[in-house]
Amino acid sequence: MRTDLEIAWRLLRGGGRRGLLGTVLTLAAVAVSTGLLLFSLGAVHAFGERATADAWRHPAAAKGRATAVQALSTDYVRGRPITVVDLAALSDDAPVPPGMSRFPRPGETWTSPGLAALMVRLPAAELAGRFPARAGTLREDALVHPGELVAVVGRAPGDPAMTAPRPERADDVTAPPARIDRYATGAVSTVQQIYQVLAAIAAVLMVVPLLVFGGAAARLTVARRDERLAALRLVGATPGQVVAITVAEAVLTAAAGALAGVALYAPAVPALTHVTIAGGGWYAADLWPPLTWLLGVLAGVPLLVGVSAVAGLRRVVVSPLGVARRETPPAMRAVRLVALGAVLVVFALAGGSLTGLGKAGAVILLVLVALAFLAINLAGPWAVALVGRITAATARTPARLLAGRRLLDDPRSAWRTVAGIALTGFVAGFLALLNPSSGMSGDRAADRLELTVPHAQAAAVAARAGELLHAPVQVKRYATLDTVTVTVPGGEAAVDRARTALHDVVPGQPAVRPADDTTQVFFVADLRTGALTVLAASFLIAITSAGITGASAVLDRRRAYAMLRLAGTPLPVLDRARRQETLLPLVVMGGGSLLTGLVFASPFGIRPGLPGLVTLLVCVALGFGGVLGASALSRPLLRSVTADPAPRPD
Repeated sequence: MRTDLEIAWRLLRGGGRRGLLGTVLTLAAVAVSTGLLLFSLGAVHAFGERATADAWRHPAAAKGRATAVQALSTDYVRGRPITVVDLAALSDDAPVPPGMSRFPRPGETWTSPGLAALMVRLPAAELAGRFPARAGTLREDALVHPGELVAVVGRAPGDPAMTAPRPERADDVTAPPARIDRYATGAVSTVQQIYQVLAAIAAVLMVVPLLVFGGAAARLTVARRDERLAALRLVGATPGQVVAITVAEAVLTAAAGALAGVALYAPAVPALTHVTIAGGGWYAADLWPPLTWLLGVLAGVPLLVGVSAVAGLRRVVVSPLGVARRETPPAMRAVRLVALGAVLVVFALAGGSLTGLGKAGAVILLVLVALAFLAINLAGPWAVALVGRITAATARTPARLLAGRRLLDDPRSAWRTVAGIALTGFVAGFLALLNPSSGMSGDRAADRLELTVPHAQAAAVAARAGELLHAPVQVKRYATLDTVTVTVPGGEAAVDRARTALHDVVPGQPAVRPADDTTQVFFVADLRTGALTVLAASFLIAITSAGITGASAVLDRRRAYAMLRLAGTPLPVLDRARRQETLLPLVVMGGGSLLTGLVFASPFGIRPGLPGLVTLLVCVALGFGGVLGASALSRPLLRSVTADPAPRPD
């Protein structure tokens, strides 16, 4: 094994200037894959930490002796939500809430740092007057995100705020008083569970292309490596030695690339903390995957690259003479298309029912999306070969003929150049239908405060509100409850003063506006933010993949390019052939994967409207432009490898 490592190290060091460039390209590909993989895993971990931090606000009813009473409501200031948790101890052993050193006493308030700062900055009549005196500051483990506004108010068990009924909403922003004996952990809130499912979908949309890209990184400069290994086989190296040398070379490069990926991700974390989801940013510690995940990435990425490198050794081990003589490998079979067709058929049969299966449906969807990615990657080279056959048969110019023959001769290499944008096309198609319009927000009245009360209390509440605000009050009657409404002109400051004045009119129920229904507003904005984040990362994968694999392809074929130049082929013809070799499969595979993404999103999609269509068109334009731009970076390298066509020892 030591000899194999020494040979692998010598091959890495002694490959010449262009061999070193190939190694650097592989290292860069692995580094980008690792950095974005850490981002995906960090996002999943961060949403889990948010769910854990939110769980204590939604405890289950006591199973044994109750030791405390808890109620939840959501107030607002300057349009921002304030989570208000009312607590009353029933015994001395009441559970201490997370983020606090003790249980709150009646008549005191513990606040988050963000809310404490607002209480100092705003007049008391607009905010601080709603709460008892502050007694402490909540720590990070009680908060979902930095800057969150949270107040924990201590009350007596007989306080009206702890006995009056409260309307319970599906979005978990209010909850009636409940007798408890412990605080919950994990994902309890329905809202947090939805975000976790969306985060998992986004992670699959990013992780699978990253794994494909990471595996393809092992096969960069494949022709140069195969030639060297075939030469070793011809001079007497055993198949086991060839495999060991290949694994050692790939793992050494990938390990360095994985460490470089961690180094790339580390400085990006502070910037990522400012990405706003669900009304706030992130704690930097939450965006780092757990240590076991990090170690798994550092071990798994080199392992993946090593396995992918070994998978491409069949020709070298079985027929080293064929590699040395540059024989064309056998054509791929159409059976590769069967896998993609099978996934589409299964999804067509089951996709419509997934939305009604809850978590099980989400898991099935994630599996199908991952299988679709892998099936596209499996069918891609076959489709590229078909494009090459058609192009060569219909060619009318030398450049088109060269491009077609190259696609037909080595479809796997051509697929690696466009695989990133093809998989990004799937992501763009999938997300295009998940871009709801602002019409979902409904009535957004910003100057109308409302209190919902039983019929018997409506008149008294309306009279009290009119007395406090000196404004006309209306009562809207419904089946079981009435809504007392009052219009407050004068902007946000006037509305917040009115909120403070009305704070105790209905115990435990702050006055709210239709415009305060921020859960749906945040959700719409978060879908767009998430879609743009995933697309931006996917574009980075695609463009990096195109640039690296394009340069690698030029290095692999430098002898063929040099021989064509010696035969009299003009350099512009070779460059046009190189561009068409990228553009032709890009159009076919990018369009096909885009349609596949639309098919997969159709059961869950909302009518896209103008924002969705614009997003789709922008994605297509940026994708094509980015890949073509990255491919153009190989032009100077093509000029370099054809400037001196004499054979080189590397």
